[in-house]
Amino acid sequence: MRVNGELKDLATTVSTSDEVDAVTIDSPDGLDILRHSTAHVLAQAVQRINPQANLGIGPPISDGFYYDFGVETPFTPEDMKAISKEMQRIIREGQRFVRRVVTDDEARAELADEPFKLELIGLKGGSKEAAEGASVEVGAGELTIYDNTTKDGEVAWKDLCRGPHLPSTRMIGNGWDLTRNAAAYWRGSEKNPQLQRIYGTAWPTKDELKAYKERMAEAERRDHRKLGVEMDLFSFPDEIGSGLAVFHPKGGIIRYEIEENLRRHLLRNGYDVVNSPHITKKDLFETSGHLQTYADGMFPPMHLDEARDEDGNITRQGQDYYLKPMNCPFHNLIFRSRGRSYRELPLRLAEFGTVYRYEKSGTLSGLTRVRGLTQDDAHIYVAQDQVRDELTTNLNLVLDLLRDYGLNDFYLELSTNEEGNPKFLGAPEQWTNAIETLREVAVASGLELVDDPGGAAFYGPKISVQARDAIGRTWQMSTIQLDFNQPERFELEYTGPDGQKHRPVMIHRALLGSVERFFAILLEHYAGDFPVWLAPMQVVGVPVAEEFSGYLDDVIGQLRAEGVRAEVDHSDDRMQKKIRNHTTGKVPLILIAGEKDRDAGTVSFRFRDGTQQNGVPTADAVARIRAAIASHALVHTVEDLA
Repeated sequence: MRVNGELKDLATTVSTSDEVDAVTIDSPDGLDILRHSTAHVLAQAVQRINPQANLGIGPPISDGFYYDFGVETPFTPEDMKAISKEMQRIIREGQRFVRRVVTDDEARAELADEPFKLELIGLKGGSKEAAEGASVEVGAGELTIYDNTTKDGEVAWKDLCRGPHLPSTRMIGNGWDLTRNAAAYWRGSEKNPQLQRIYGTAWPTKDELKAYKERMAEAERRDHRKLGVEMDLFSFPDEIGSGLAVFHPKGGIIRYEIEENLRRHLLRNGYDVVNSPHITKKDLFETSGHLQTYADGMFPPMHLDEARDEDGNITRQGQDYYLKPMNCPFHNLIFRSRGRSYRELPLRLAEFGTVYRYEKSGTLSGLTRVRGLTQDDAHIYVAQDQVRDELTTNLNLVLDLLRDYGLNDFYLELSTNEEGNPKFLGAPEQWTNAIETLREVAVASGLELVDDPGGAAFYGPKISVQARDAIGRTWQMSTIQLDFNQPERFELEYTGPDGQKHRPVMIHRALLGSVERFFAILLEHYAGDFPVWLAPMQVVGVPVAEEFSGYLDDVIGQLRAEGVRAEVDHSDDRMQKKIRNHTTGKVPLILIAGEKDRDAGTVSFRFRDGTQQNGVPTADAVARIRAAIASHALVHTVEDLA
């Protein structure tokens, strides 16, 4: 239940003056409590089997939970089976979760054999610095231990924990499972010991667990890393390095189409295209504030330009250069390169800028988390009275563009600062003003709005568009950020209608985010079966027999003259194998021609669903294919190509 807005165990004593709200197990809070309680049962089961295992942390996460353990050897598949059976026993025992407040000294005495828990006790009150997920342990003002007690009242197991928990392990039921195990560094630092992490999932019912597993199986089928290999789209050669992708010809043409479509949108909406180098002196990032707040996410500096004489004495001091993690400082210099007038505002500078960020190797994940990425970045400089209109215009542009790529299910997230956190630069009143402006624009859109406290960038709050894909997963897509700080730090000015100098407001916006990540999202959204305009090969001609190849060459030639990516399969395979190969290869349209088609000047369409439409005049076929490409149609059946 929630008591006066705070989550509490059902055993909590309440008074008549308290405001109490029920928390159901299928609500977001209820699912977190269910999953965290299941994580405790997992940890208890591990220590029953291996009393020497040391406890790390075990928070709920999206769709599940994990728990970290200090053990001598990694868990084997046989270990996972044994742990699962022990968890079932603990759940059937119906142990109660009993909360107990302790002092720091009492906690240290009780957990003397748990070095990782002792470390968290020492970091109480700074849970964000303690470790990701550590707030489930020491996030509150007081320390608490949860005892798992048997029906006889004996303490079977205990753990340092903030809570709350389910009343009993029996409420966990049978809607849970252990999913995998992996290695993880303690507190996320490679300098710390490597622990063994067990992941699991938990749901209110067995049917919901089954549905989740089906979703995971579908997600695995759509995994862009797997499809990238199968479709020969991209790779990550060891010779280049971790998190640095190369796009093969088929992937390159998809990427080209994504970028070209976006450029057309930009030019239609009054953007100027700019370009900036990949490295710069460190002074630029000191001015922008990135070096002070984002250094851990930047690659180490390159010390260049130093000169020495024959005796080795320095005659010219060197400079530190950095690979750029952001494009905005460069755009600020473009704005500042000459005097600006209010008549130029809004000034919209756009760039497909490749940036480099030092992501830890354990966080890299295909194209969704890389070290080299290309942002469809833009920075818009406006007068104060233009802010609201420009935000609205850009939000509409974002939504229109995502719909263009077949994403239609959205909600918005508003990321704000955290009061008192020195990470966030600028005056409090600036933040308040910026947040309220963004909120008004978001509410006016009519979309659902979710708050994200503390999730803002260091220089300003943002709206992010969250899009749901074909199987219901949510991806953060486009972002629009207000920034009152960078114009101040770079001393940006324009001359107003009053002849005086004024400070512009800066809007950061990315329509797609990074091209690499968006590529991965689209690949999974469509499971590789792209709309015709994005497909690497849009049309393949398959002759019924070799004697009809020349006729199909003429038809395909007409398509190629119209800019369609098309070819005729001249291989020695039989016709049915050719059709099967190209269907498996996710070619959206197959044209078949035999004697009747050659004599009548027609072709037959073969669609992804296996159906066929015969006797389509060649001119009509070419026109329909061109229309499908122009309209960005997703073609699976004959009706889709009407």
